[in-house]
Amino acid sequence: MKVDLHCHTNISDCSFSFEVILEKALKENVSHLAITNHDTTKGLEEMVHLGKEKGIEIIPGIEISAYDFNRERRIHVLGYFIKHGHPSLEKLCRPLLERRHDASYVMVQNLIEAGYTISWEQVEEYAKGGTGVYKQHIMHALIENGYTDSIYGDLYKKLFSRGQNGEAPGIAFIPVKYVDARLAIQAIIQAGGVPVLAHPGQYKSFEAVPELVEAGLQGIEVWHPLHGPEDEERAKLCAAHFDLIMTGGTDFHGFYGEKEVVIGSKDPGIQAVEGLKARGKFLKSSILVEKER
Repeated sequence: MKVDLHCHTNISDCSFSFEVILEKALKENVSHLAITNHDTTKGLEEMVHLGKEKGIEIIPGIEISAYDFNRERRIHVLGYFIKHGHPSLEKLCRPLLERRHDASYVMVQNLIEAGYTISWEQVEEYAKGGTGVYKQHIMHALIENGYTDSIYGDLYKKLFSRGQNGEAPGIAFIPVKYVDARLAIQAIIQAGGVPVLAHPGQYKSFEAVPELVEAGLQGIEVWHPLHGPEDEERAKLCAAHFDLIMTGGTDFHGFYGEKEVVIGSKDPGIQAVEGLKARGKFLKSSILVEKER
């Protein structure tokens, strides 16, 4: 049996529903699957129940879109075994979801003004049932309308470029204000969860690890589709030095993913699940001790 600790659904920015993902997980003999939609706990209770019916342990999770303001870099923080709808997560993430959705609306209007045949209604249809529109939904519309044949190709880079090294930003680039990574870690702990640094190799967030550990970080994602051998080795060294749980997963997004992956193909082993559960118990006992003081 396999473990996958990083998987999205169409509630955020995956092209597949949870039901489809569950069938894919069954086909690949996945026994433990963490659902880590961006900035929301929507649907987690039902997913856990449906997983039990199929014989798969669904780990309720979240992936918070955070930021390292000291180094001006994005940082994603995974949270495992969180309480569905916890106020600390709702307070932190709901404004973020709204900002992302509003930014996507402006992106679409900019594309329309630039002459692209696209509509907000079409884009919304691809995001139906989720928490808002993502860039992937916009690209899906552009693919359907014949402008490109891939999500993350030249057109994506052209439209959504941040404009670094003196270059002008893309016409659809609208910055979104993210939350402080340390606040994300604290919110996950308050929600009864275990915070883990997501794909540090992808976002070059290794330098922030000491500060994040100080804020309460408990794990680091070692195995990820966009991690090379050097990233994995560096993550393992961080885990050893800071006593972090080593996790891994496919970061599954279906058709919307940056590369094609099979659920369960970045298996961190059952010891990762056991480690997260043990660390979760430790955090809860520590919080109880603090309250009693």
